[in-house]
Amino acid sequence: MPRTRALSNHARAVLAALLDAGEGWSHGYELCRLAEVKSGTLYPLLIRLEAQGYLEAEWQQPEEGGRPPRHAYRLTQTGVQLARDNPPDGKVATRRGLREVPT
Repeated sequence: MPRTRALSNHARAVLAALLDAGEGWSHGYELCRLAEVKSGTLYPLLIRLEAQGYLEAEWQQPEEGGRPPRHAYRLTQTGVQLARDNPPDGKVATRRGLREVPT
């Protein structure tokens, strides 16, 4: 699905964090920390990216008993391309410890 608007810096940072995770799953708390995005911004963004086909999500059962299931996310192939096409700017990537994506 083609995008008509430029991605926000938050979206670029989240995509970069997910790209760094490779094919592994990432949880919301981890993404909040890595991308320095508040949960009120992160979860609507993740829902939107999933609806657009850039992310896949699943509920994962905890390894430790007594904890609730967690929602985990990873990029789809079109999400990987979106992340590569929209890297965070150098200052944001450096401040957040994210890898800059070579163009």
